[in-house]
This record gives sequence, structure tokens and C-alpha cells, in this order.
Amino acid sequence: MRYCINCCIHLLPNDLHRQCFRCCGPNYHNQKCPLCKGENRIPLYTDSKQMKLLAVLEVRTDHRESWNGFFCLRKGKLCSLIFGLIIMTLVMASYILTGAKHGLLLIPSPFHYGAFASNPSLMDNESLSDMKDHYQPCKMNVSYVKDYPSIKLIIDTITSKIEFMTRQRPGLEELRKQEPHMFSVIPTKFLPNSKNPCWYAEYRGNTTTDPYATNSYALYSKRFRLIFDYLRKVFWNHLYHYKGRHYRLRCLPHFYIIGQPKCGTTDLYDRLRLHPEVRFSASKEPHWWTRKRFGIIRLRDGFHNRYPVEDYLDLFDLAAHQIQGVLQSGTAKEHGAVSNIIIGEASASTMWDNNAWIFFYDNSTEGEPPFLIQDFIHAFQPNAKLIIMLRDPVERLYSDYLYFASANKSAEDFHEKVSESLQLFESCMLDYSLRACVYNNSLNNAMPVRLQVGLYVVYLLDWLTVFDKDQILVLRLEDHASNMRYTMHMVFQFLDLGPLSEKQEALITKSPASNTRRPEDRNLGPMLPTTKAILRDFYRPFNTKLAQVLFDDAFLWKRT
Repeated sequence: MRYCINCCIHLLPNDLHRQCFRCCGPNYHNQKCPLCKGENRIPLYTDSKQMKLLAVLEVRTDHRESWNGFFCLRKGKLCSLIFGLIIMTLVMASYILTGAKHGLLLIPSPFHYGAFASNPSLMDNESLSDMKDHYQPCKMNVSYVKDYPSIKLIIDTITSKIEFMTRQRPGLEELRKQEPHMFSVIPTKFLPNSKNPCWYAEYRGNTTTDPYATNSYALYSKRFRLIFDYLRKVFWNHLYHYKGRHYRLRCLPHFYIIGQPKCGTTDLYDRLRLHPEVRFSASKEPHWWTRKRFGIIRLRDGFHNRYPVEDYLDLFDLAAHQIQGVLQSGTAKEHGAVSNIIIGEASASTMWDNNAWIFFYDNSTEGEPPFLIQDFIHAFQPNAKLIIMLRDPVERLYSDYLYFASANKSAEDFHEKVSESLQLFESCMLDYSLRACVYNNSLNNAMPVRLQVGLYVVYLLDWLTVFDKDQILVLRLEDHASNMRYTMHMVFQFLDLGPLSEKQEALITKSPASNTRRPEDRNLGPMLPTTKAILRDFYRPFNTKLAQVLFDDAFLWKRT
């Protein structure tokens, strides 16, 4: 509340001078304020009520009120308004003319990435899901403008930056320094009479304690607890006694189904496990190589304690017991028979998910991971066999969206998420290599849809730097769906499995397909034609390179 400096009368809110209308006349000095009694004091008011305070504010009266400040204030506000309008006009013009793509005039691109984090301390108190907040794009972007030519410019920029560079493979000693415990547990040689890589390891635990009490899979999953409840009951029956010591048979997988998600890996897994010579881990997808060994249980929950390699090996104990039964049978001992049982593992993240590297390994100068999953698998299993199931990356991405999106799913929403993800990917490609962007955890968590999973050739080339081409079988879901008998025979031959009876083969090849699209997702219909055209353009150079590497034009996916 404001008062006249002479008579303490309330001033109107719009009075800019310090005197009321009664004090502006020639006789204002003859008036006495009823409150301060002519002493020119102003009492302190709060919420229009006089406060009972001992102190009052002393105000010196000024009999000469100037209007110069008032006019200066008006001129300043007018200039500020005009300047603000000019700035706003320039900003709007830059967005309209450029689509906020290159950040012309006054605004930098909201999707421009800064330096890559080089160590975990840069991400303190943040989970993997929280990192998406760092790269939330501005709402005014091309993803809300369903304009094919505009998005095509982004794709052209990405295409111009694509370079398939050969990565430098790390040495064995470098790998040992990164994972010393893993190398102390897994031997370099395996049993000669087992087709599957197995070995005997001394069991140093107390025979009265629970051998799976500390297994992380059992602690965090009810499903695994049921499996380990059974293993506890039979564990002691499978210990091998030699010279007063106890030994247990340990095994690694003979083959891995490494990818890709939403490409039919579940169906292949369900059919393969029906073969009498094939066993799998306790769960289809342990995700140990890509996530659990780094302490990632669910991506949104951040990091937990790392799962040791012993916990991973426990998942193959049930299969190891069956292999041990063959090795210790009378027939095998007399005739030196070999166990033909092989173990598989089908984590669909193994091929592509190297997102955790930046938190555990020293960063390289180019932002590329110095170690990949395949480096460690090859170090222990140079003869491992790998199966990859792929599908048209355009359809894979839509299926991935329908499966993982939680709410508001629609063809229009998918289009917007695709456009937004393309912008983010382009921003990264302007500053970093293709490999650095593909394996960039922050970018991958920021993109609303997983565009990078469909860049098959980038991952395949990195696996081929470690494994020979004849150790990798690449299949297409489209071929598997149209001629399942043929693809399953390819797999049997690749794994060198024994012959099947007609009844067994019919059971494997005629079983209903697994993990098909949910009815509610099918009701949403196909993606928009514009979205499909955009994704076709984006994936085309990668599919072309993939077809060249595999010498098979079917991987161009021209007819799908």
C-alpha cells in the first residue's frame, strides 16, 4: 500500500507521483496529517492494517516532483517491446524457413549433442532411464510436421555420413585386465568327450549349505526360484568325488541365438528345444553378457550389484547334470562315447546391446566402445556358433513399438516417434562416427523408438571382426514363416545335430508360431504409408551393405 509523503493518505494504484491531489495545491504546506500530526512520518502497514511497531519509517519530503523519470520509463518500455517483437519475428522466420533443422539465425539445434560422457562419475545419481531427460527434444520439431520432403533431408544427411569402418580388435591381455574374475573361473580347455564346452570345477562350499543361496537370478526373480528349488534337491547327487574333494560339472553354451528382438527368436527357441540333443539355459533370455554382469536388472531401475559369472553358469546346471549322466554311464566309460548334448542360450540382446560399456570401460577418444560383448565370448569360446534371425527392419521397428509402447499407441504416434528419433540420430551423426552413435547409451535411451536395432550390418560387421563367417548363421523371419521346414533343417545342419524321426520332425516344424502379435495390437492396423516410405529410405543403405556382406539380395527386403 502506498501513501502520500505529506498527509499519509492512501494513493491510487496508478499514481506515479508521491503526493495526493490535496497536497498539490499552493496551500498544501498548511495541512497536517491526522496520523503523523505534521511530523511527516509514515506508519508501516501490512495487508492494509497498521502495525503496532515502536519504529516508524522516516521519509524525507520532496516538494519538487519531476516527471522526467516517468517519460523515460515509458520510452524504455516501448523500446523493449519493439525489440522483443523483432526477436520473435526472427525466431519464427528461422523455424519456418529451416524447420529448426540447422539452427539458423539465432537458435542452435535443440538436438545437438555435447561431448560423450567418459566415465561413470558424470552420471552420478542417474539411472539409465533418467538419461532420457537429458536429451528430451523441443516440442517444436519436424516430428510434428508430417512432411516427407522435410524428413527426407534429415535422412539424406545421415546417409551422407555413413562410413563402415573396421574396428580395432582388443588383445587378450587387455580383456583379462577388464574382467580378471571371469578369466579365473572359466578355463581355456574343455572336456574332450563332450560336444558342449564343459569342465569340472572344485566345489568348496559346505555340503550342508544351500549352493544357490546367493544366486542373483534366484534373488530377483520368482520364476528362477522355482527352478533353483528343484536344483537344490538334486545338486548333491551330481557332485563328483575324487581324492577326497568334491567337483561339479560346469558348462557354457555351445551356441547362442544372439538376435534380433522381434525377429522370431522366440519361435526358433521353442522349436529347437524340442530336439532331443538340444538343451537351453534355465530361462530363454538371461541377458548376462549384455546387462546382468553389469548389474542391470531392468533398464529403468539403473544399476544393482553385478551378477558374477558363477550365477550365469548356474543357469546351465540342469543341462550339465544330463551331460554328466551320459559321461558317467557304463557305456561311455567302456567305449569312450562322447556326449552329443549341446546347450543353447537365446538372449536377443547379445548381438546389439553394448550400452553399458561407457560406465565400466575407459572411453576412447572417438566415443566408440573399446570392448564389445563378442570380444569376451570369443576369448572363452573361439569355436562358439552363433545364430541370427532378422526381418525387414521397417516391420521390425513397428512390431517393436507395438510390443513395448505402454499407452496411446497409434500409427500417428509411431510416425511422430520415428521422426523425432531420426532427428536425434542425425544430430549424433553430425559429430560422431556411425559406430559411436549406434553404441551410444544416451542417444539410444533418448530415441522414442529403437531405430538402431535395425542397423543389422553394423553389428554383424563387428561380430565378423572376431568370429569367422562359417560360425554365424543368418536367417530371415520371412523365409522361416514361409518355409519353416527348410530353415529348421538349415539350423540342424549348422549345429551338426543328429537325424530326427518323421514324428519328431513333424512336431518341431508344425507347432504353432510363438510370440505372435497381440490381438489388440493387430487392431491398430499398419503404419502410415508416409512412415513406411521414410523408414525404407533410412534403412536402404544399411540393407544394401548387408546384402553385399551376405551375398544375398533377399536382405534388401524389396518385396516386403
